[in-house]
Amino acid sequence: MYRISKVLNHNTIIGVHADDNQEYLIMGKGIGFGRKVAERIEARPNDKIYSLQESTERGNAKQLATSIQPIYLEIANEILTNAEQTFHVLDRNVLFPMADHLEFAVKRIQNHEQISNPLTDDIRVLFHMEFKAAECIRTILRERLDIEITDDEIGYIALHIHSAIQDENVSQAMQIAQAVRECVTLIEEMTGRTINVQSLSYNRLMNHIRYMVARTLSGERLKISMNDYTSIKFPRSFETAKRICRIIAENLRGDVDELEIGYLAIHIERVLYDELDSKKQEDR
Repeated sequence: MYRISKVLNHNTIIGVHADDNQEYLIMGKGIGFGRKVAERIEARPNDKIYSLQESTERGNAKQLATSIQPIYLEIANEILTNAEQTFHVLDRNVLFPMADHLEFAVKRIQNHEQISNPLTDDIRVLFHMEFKAAECIRTILRERLDIEITDDEIGYIALHIHSAIQDENVSQAMQIAQAVRECVTLIEEMTGRTINVQSLSYNRLMNHIRYMVARTLSGERLKISMNDYTSIKFPRSFETAKRICRIIAENLRGDVDELEIGYLAIHIERVLYDELDSKKQEDR
């Protein structure tokens, strides 16, 4: 049982739960229609309930819930409901920072101030399923607000979905994508060619860096060193891996385990081999 403390619109209310006396955001079709403050209601099976006691990257959940236009809370809720069909279990508390981002994104689009996201292609590959789930926003915004959204903005929504299914916040996911981009840029400089982002070796490289950054953030350490082998066998890739690990350490303001260098060098060598092999085939 909930006591209504605020009606945001026909589909969204804030209520105080009778058992713990805490406030919750309750969303469901028509739940706020004709309702008044202090009225008592029961949540229905299909209603979505969000705690307002949480703190997010963008601020206190209650402050966000009352400052964001309700339509963006509804849209974020719809995106998460869609994402649940793919991921089944996710942390719905990302609703508030996602809705906050959506509101600013729509304002930017309406003011013709669309931003570019240099990491969109990397996000699309690195967080492929999240990006696919985020694409539902195209239809939602077109139907509800007559707004067309770009892939760059969808990339940011994908990061919010990722933070809902992994123990990583949006800024951490951005750090991972940035590390991947810097790695790819260095390899492209070495080969003088654009890397094929559809290749298996590229996808393996991206996923390796993803988990390397995650290990660095969590303090996890590798147990077996490949440094001696790779420094002799693949000296160019080893030196590139050292540069990348140094850059990642600077970006994360921490220490990257030295043992990571050898494993990263192996993945770089695979990409280099694929690119050189591809060039040979083109030259035939």
